[in-house]
Order: sequence, then structure tokens, then C-alpha cells
Amino acid sequence: MRSLIRIATLVVLLAAATLARAQKPDCSLAPGWTQQGPLRTYEAENLFEYMDGNAEGYLLYRFVRMQGVTCKSGEDTIIFDVSEMADPEWAYGIFTANRDPQQPVEPIGMGGQILPRKATFAKDRFYVELSAEPDKDHSATLRKFALAMADRIQGRSEPPEVLKWFPAERLIAGSIRLVPESVLGLRLLKYGYAAEYEFGKAFLVAEAGADAAAAVMKKLRERFGQTTPLEVADEAFQATDRYLGRLCVFRKGRYLGGYANLKEGEDAGALARALAARLP
Repeated sequence: MRSLIRIATLVVLLAAATLARAQKPDCSLAPGWTQQGPLRTYEAENLFEYMDGNAEGYLLYRFVRMQGVTCKSGEDTIIFDVSEMADPEWAYGIFTANRDPQQPVEPIGMGGQILPRKATFAKDRFYVELSAEPDKDHSATLRKFALAMADRIQGRSEPPEVLKWFPAERLIAGSIRLVPESVLGLRLLKYGYAAEYEFGKAFLVAEAGADAAAAVMKKLRERFGQTTPLEVADEAFQATDRYLGRLCVFRKGRYLGGYANLKEGEDAGALARALAARLP
């Protein structure tokens, strides 16, 4: 029995070690590249030492830790960082926050982007960044690194389901993103997703349950003051705000959603019903 326990323990330890190696940046993922200097490791408490003023942007997305290396090939340098976030949603969220919205997203992990001097992607709870020097087109090498690293990382490769809930008609491509706090600039909407449309901005927020969502709806009505009821999902209203313009908000179970900054002539109720119908 003791032998079986030792074998089982060894198997678990080996599996954990293999998984840990798979998540570390590795300069040998592309031929001709070698590591220069030691592995860098940072956690929330000391990330500012590495990123200075940009650390807060990572902490907002529930950053856990980062491991990084510097890779060299002749005169070329690649900074290779792998950040672990709290879960896949936040890894995808920081990817959307840092990507170039004017450039296409590729199916690398949950989503990736290859530019001449930078490559990023998210897979499972990991966000990977590769930055190259000097100033020239490194995209072929960055793609090799990104694809090889994505293949190493096990876990989720599908983007968050919520992305499919935003209607595609008149949606501005690449505009859906996870807002880590104060959706629409409202503290009541702690975090959620927003998307830009030709006619305004859509949002979706998930609360812990239907009662919690109903409580937020009540506070939102009080926040906007004069509101007009709408027949959408469980409850809804429309209003006009100094900063958010024409807006509508609905609740469907534990979800809150709607539109802000709606252009004149847009049917708030019809838009809200179409969005609500896509929610589970």
C-alpha cells in the first residue's frame, strides 16, 4: 500500500512539474534563440518594480504572477513574458485591453495578435506577450514563438461565451472588451463587457443572482432619476443622462444589459429586446 501511495504521489509531482514547465517562457521554442540572464518572476506585490506605471493595468485584471525571460539571437532581442490571471475570463480581458483594435485577431489560444514587433495571446488563464527589438519586422519569429507557446499551454482555447451574445449587426469589429471596473463609468456596474456599435455602446453585466441584479436595477433607477419603463425581459427602463445620453437598461435573471449614447431615431426598446433575447 505504501508503495502505491509513493507511486501516486510521484505521478502527481511529475504532472505538476510538467505543467509548470509548460507555462514558463522558453527561448528554445524558436530555433537559434537562447536565454540571456535569469528567469524573472513577479507577483502582485512587486510587479511595479518591472512595469512601473503600467502595473495597475495588470492588477485590474486580477493578475496573479508573471514569469519572463530575455531571448537573444545575434543582435535581435525578444522580451518573453507569461502572466497568470485569476481565470480565463480575465486573461482574455487583458488581451482585449492591450491588443490593437485596428489590427485583426487570430485564432491563437482564445485570441491572439501578431504585429511586426509584438505578439500577444491568451489561453486558459495565461496572457502571453512577446516584444522584439530592434525596429524591424519580427512577425515571422514572433509567430513561431506564439504558436509553440500556445501549443504548450493546456486548457481553454474558446473565448468567453458572452462575446456571442452581442448582436453582430452594426457592431464595430474588435470593439468588445471586458471592462474591469465601473462599466459605463458607473460604480454600480462593477465589471462586465462593453461593445461599440455604429449607433451607441452596448453593455452586459453579470451579478451573483437575480436578487442582486434587481437591487442594482433599483439603484440605477434612483441614480438616473426620471425614467420611463420598457417592456423588455424581467424589467427595463430608458432615460437620458448628461454623460451617457439616451440610454436603456434591462434585467434578465442575473444579467443587466442595455445601450448608452444612443443616436436619435434608434428604437431603444427594440435594441434592448434583441440583446436580451440572446442571453441564456
